[in-house]
Amino acid sequence: MIEIEVENRSGVEVDEQGACELARTVLGAEGIDAGELGLVFVGPDESQALKQEHLGIDEATDALAFPIDALDDLPDGLPRQLGDVVMCPQVVGDEWRAPLVHAVLHLVGYDHGGEMEAREGLYA
Repeated sequence: MIEIEVENRSGVEVDEQGACELARTVLGAEGIDAGELGLVFVGPDESQALKQEHLGIDEATDALAFPIDALDDLPDGLPRQLGDVVMCPQVVGDEWRAPLVHAVLHLVGYDHGGEMEAREGLYA
């Protein structure tokens, strides 16, 4: 089972259940049926600070991915730590699904390019 720890510190209401369902769908399609994922919703100021700190770009962003295990082989009995997805509802608005899919795909090892775009197209 995919365990998702959700934290909403964005100051706005978000569809936490819908986001968790979509993340589980994407992970299941990638062959991952067990692991742990963090899903954090932040405001624009925190989004901007994180993007500046980790990517050197001074702007708020829709979603960021912080992968841990990706699809690496793990010792038996060790739970897969997928990593964290950080989303800014004020940036994504009602169009949150595509950025969430994009970030989850980064967690499992996809980089920008044709292969990622093809996988993203499955959820459009």
